[in-house]
Amino acid sequence: MVRRESVLAQKLARLRIEEERAPVAWGLGDPAVLADSGAGSRGIDTVPDDRLSLFFACAHPVMSAEDRVALTLRFVGGLTTPEVAHALLVPVATMQQRIVRAKKRIRTLGVPFDVPPRAELPARLAGVQRVMYLMYAEGFARSAGEAHVRDDLTAEAIRLARVLVRLVGGGGGAGAGGAGSGVSSGAASAEATGLLALLLLTEARRPARVHGPEGRPVPLAEQDRRLWDRTLIAEGLTLAEAAASAPGAGPYAIQAAIAAVHAEAESFTETHWDQIAVLYGLLEAHEPGPVVRLGRAVALGRARGPAVGLRLLDGLADDPALARFRPFHIARAVTLEELEDYPGAAAAYRRALEIPGNDAEDGYLAAALDGIVGRAGA
Repeated sequence: MVRRESVLAQKLARLRIEEERAPVAWGLGDPAVLADSGAGSRGIDTVPDDRLSLFFACAHPVMSAEDRVALTLRFVGGLTTPEVAHALLVPVATMQQRIVRAKKRIRTLGVPFDVPPRAELPARLAGVQRVMYLMYAEGFARSAGEAHVRDDLTAEAIRLARVLVRLVGGGGGAGAGGAGSGVSSGAASAEATGLLALLLLTEARRPARVHGPEGRPVPLAEQDRRLWDRTLIAEGLTLAEAAASAPGAGPYAIQAAIAAVHAEAESFTETHWDQIAVLYGLLEAHEPGPVVRLGRAVALGRARGPAVGLRLLDGLADDPALARFRPFHIARAVTLEELEDYPGAAAAYRRALEIPGNDAEDGYLAAALDGIVGRAGA
């Protein structure tokens, strides 16, 4: 076989670097062009998937973890720069500067973007998993555009998560794949399995998540759970249990456990919110970020009452990342409405609408705002 390492290195180092243009969706790419780029040519026996090979190639340790994730999402994952900024909770201008600096570092150091040998895959695994997770998150609730969801992103993230489970030799359950090439074990297996479980259990809600001609989102509390995909739930629960019982279970295994609690609840009101709050506490020990703190605050509010929830949410209000995060303001609006503070809820909905989001969600928020305006002078 003709060696194509140099071609792969040159093309990946450019990564369409010379121009910030909107990426072509992966599924629309010309297979001949993709093959010609050398994607996976060096490591086809290491990573048995062209796109996943590119993810590992882009996770080069010479760059910071955030830069690796940002560049992979932008140039391989199919996200725009504003979408990457939203995924990483930074302003768009900051993300633009970060990408420019990262590209300059790549050129200066001559970073070789080839698929690493098997022994180097475990060190790059966390970054690759984060890219998949953030790809799915953008598809689950888009940060811009007309529709609320983007099914091509969620489907691709799930497909890649299945490949990754086979690669690290973890998993179980229908369709998950059996023992793979054994790249790693223990924590890697638990986390790969946990990530797949999390994505499947979340995707199971897809049939109930939007409604109407505009595809407006349906909050979890209002979803018809009879529409949830029971096949995905069964597979996801099996995987979540396997991830939780494996040695080295980490943040994805914990998030899968949270998703499992939701999936097993007969209704929103019967959800074991105390258990979810405990799991968020465990998750915070691994990832003490603002979104995790938000999730724990919401869960504790559900378990102990909206007054507690509001106090915890208000305690997060000074976080600049959450100030730009639409779900934070939606959570405050819902909590204030439950406390019958209609002027406060209206103000929170207005603040949420000031933050960019997709058109379908805008419609939902505008309708929610209209529903409370006029109550007690809101």
